[in-house]
Amino acid sequence: MLREPEAWDRAAFIELLASPEVGTYLGDPRPRDELERELPDVPGRQSGHFVVDLGGAMIGQVILRRAAGDRAAGVAELGYLFLPEAWGFGYAAEACIAALGWLAEELPGEPVVLFTQTANARSMRLAAKLGFTEVERFEAWGAEQWLGMRSPVTPSG
Repeated sequence: MLREPEAWDRAAFIELLASPEVGTYLGDPRPRDELERELPDVPGRQSGHFVVDLGGAMIGQVILRRAAGDRAAGVAELGYLFLPEAWGFGYAAEACIAALGWLAEELPGEPVVLFTQTANARSMRLAAKLGFTEVERFEAWGAEQWLGMRSPVTPSG
């Protein structure tokens, strides 16, 4: 289930952002003490930021926001992070499909981009499953990055 972040999710956000496994392709995890100091009481409270909830507990997050930088500035960008114990069960695909459905209702016809490291095999598979196709590869943050785009779904009929 996708829902808005709540105060009780703060510990899970810290666990997610401090996880060495999650940080592998993000430039390393953030220090837990830094997260404890800097994270607001209700992290991620903004439009397009969803907590992925399984049985009342946060297992990840999906974010849809405007991309920054030169490559896709202003276009909708999909991002996702999941706790390692939630990997491999299809939750990320299900949550991203739901978030993309939300975006299609909010902004019909909006294309979406996704950035990931090419070394992140799980993320590359998910991007393909979600219908993203390669636009370009580039070097950044000491690794090869992948930019994919998902064209808007047009209603039939």
